[in-house]
Amino acid sequence: MTNLTQSPANVHDIAAKIQAGNRIDYDDALTLLEKADLFDLGSLAHAIRMEKHPDLNVTYVVDRNINYSNICECGCRFCAFYKAPGMDGGFVISREELGQKIQETLDLGGTQILMQGGHNPDLPLTFYEEMLAFIKYNYPVHIHAFSPPEIFYFSELEGISIKEVLKRLIKAGLASIPGGGAEILVDEVRSKIAPKKCSVAKWLEVMETAHNLGLRTTATMMFGHEETPEDRIKHLFALREVQDRTGGFTAFIPWTFQPDNTNIPDARKMTSVEYLRMLAVSRIVLDNFDNLQVSWVTMGPKISQLALFYGGNDFGSTMIEENVVKAAGVKFRLSEKEINNLISKAGFNPKQRLMDYTLVENYNG
Repeated sequence: MTNLTQSPANVHDIAAKIQAGNRIDYDDALTLLEKADLFDLGSLAHAIRMEKHPDLNVTYVVDRNINYSNICECGCRFCAFYKAPGMDGGFVISREELGQKIQETLDLGGTQILMQGGHNPDLPLTFYEEMLAFIKYNYPVHIHAFSPPEIFYFSELEGISIKEVLKRLIKAGLASIPGGGAEILVDEVRSKIAPKKCSVAKWLEVMETAHNLGLRTTATMMFGHEETPEDRIKHLFALREVQDRTGGFTAFIPWTFQPDNTNIPDARKMTSVEYLRMLAVSRIVLDNFDNLQVSWVTMGPKISQLALFYGGNDFGSTMIEENVVKAAGVKFRLSEKEINNLISKAGFNPKQRLMDYTLVENYNG
């Protein structure tokens, strides 16, 4: 039983509900985010994490982020990576370069690639099918690719349903979907920062359709730009509702917006305390998610160690390559050895995993 010493009385009531194993509602979640003492909040989240994962394992995946193209007609205000169609610096990856990057990943003990790109109006669905098939038939690697906005964009370009797009991609070799392009799952916010991206309903529809087709996915949240604390909590509950129906999300990854080089320059960088509070509340609200990933890419190694006591049980990816966050001025890099050391020094057991959280040591192929 967690002893809450610093939080106000209404937080004590919510904590009692949590400790009794009952779900909290929207108002409870907002109260915790805004009013609970930081250490009390961490204690509540850590207790849930330990109940779900009593073995003290902290997992990570060895993979590489490969951007197949940076050409995008979205023009999202938070993105420092894209090039509009026709601009200098736009690229579409060649098969040779793609193969080289995948082979390097495999040589480093990697098990998957995370592949995303922009909304490129010049690439038909057959381009993606052929790219997936090239990877599938040449490299023994898990293909974790195409965020929901990309998949919805493909369906719009081709004039076919989301389900049909997914079926074709799965047949070609797609194995799971990353939770990118979620930003904040509130349409009022999306219309300000990413007006050309798909709506909340479509983002959720892609994920639910994928789950129903047997595809596992992750979910993310990018916070600290033009949303409110209320919006962040709405985001969590939108995910919880889909997970109640499908159970298809493997993990949730909240990360802080990086404002440098973007078109939201007035946004300040979120503090470590704000990040830890959001992480802890996510663990409490998302009671139907097994795994919560810490964000060393945006918060750095030390805060990510601390985050393992605020609900986190997964250290994410070794990020052999990462370009999008780097374009916004953030350049934390960690090797697999460094990740292992950070996890061990925090008092946990580092374990390499696959996308579905099978431990590599238990994998029989």
